[in-house]
Amino acid sequence: MKNTKSKLEYIWLDGYKPTQSLRSKTKIVENFSGLLKDCKEWSFDGSSTKQAPGGSSDCILKPVFICPDPARKNGFLVMCEVFDANGKPHETNGRATIEDDDNDFWFGFEQEYFLWDTEINKPLGFPAQGYPAPQGQYYCSVGANNAFGRNIIEEHLDLCLEAGLNIEGINAEVATGQWEFQVFAKGAKNAGDQCWMARYLLERIGEKYGVAINWHCKPLGDTDWNGSGMHANFSNGILRKAGKKETFEKICKAFGPVVKEHIAVYGADNHLRLTGKHETQSIDQFSFGVSDRGASIRIPIGTVENGWKGWLEDRRPTSAADPYKVAARIIKTVKKVKV
Repeated sequence: MKNTKSKLEYIWLDGYKPTQSLRSKTKIVENFSGLLKDCKEWSFDGSSTKQAPGGSSDCILKPVFICPDPARKNGFLVMCEVFDANGKPHETNGRATIEDDDNDFWFGFEQEYFLWDTEINKPLGFPAQGYPAPQGQYYCSVGANNAFGRNIIEEHLDLCLEAGLNIEGINAEVATGQWEFQVFAKGAKNAGDQCWMARYLLERIGEKYGVAINWHCKPLGDTDWNGSGMHANFSNGILRKAGKKETFEKICKAFGPVVKEHIAVYGADNHLRLTGKHETQSIDQFSFGVSDRGASIRIPIGTVENGWKGWLEDRRPTSAADPYKVAARIIKTVKKVKV
């Protein structure tokens, strides 16, 4: 007898502070079309996710993005926004704050993270006592002495591609057990959806191998090891067609007066990472420059070589930052610029 039932994994962000976590639960649907429009709204207990009081705990999941679940037969992954019982976007709903209905803004997120050995509470590849060889040999590395957890990140890459996510690359990062994937999409909401979905798949693969995914921006504390960021590459029609250095400089300068507003949504504990060292600018300063990885905003050399037509990279968001909130704040700043 043919199985006509599908497994829909509804995924959302909880209300934990200062960093939200992913939550999910499974709905079984018969004769499902595979289309987003046929995903029904669903409620959950917000009192268990710090999104509602116990006496009035219903919150609503509104599906906004769907893709195949490559690890489940007849499965789909459904990203959802959270609404309160009155049908209004919940205060934890960063996606609802994005002002990009025409998808003029394109975002590419460079998502760094650590594969974490839960038995010794250190990155994968670290000895139980002390430290491995200093960072330097691990970036884009190969070999058992340098690259740790490649089987995990390769499986993650395959699942993301099978799910139809627009993953554009992966690489080993500067520290032991540190990796990165890049995701790009036209439309800020779409880019955020895909970044969160890629994070979800990585967490689930980690379960399989008994390895945690550490999203913290400086999990090794006050050491000489790099932290983790989520560099936000962005453009809009103006930047993609500008053709003038002055246009890029004017937009970059607009970020200077609103440093605090950006840092407020760029992730917790960013002061531990944005120290002016390890390819960062200090958290209380702002700078921009061509090909400058020590700046707050880098103007990529590819943009310059393309006749000042292209994109910018905000290097300040942490690895645990919410891509929805990061995109919303960047869009708000850029839209105020008159060019």
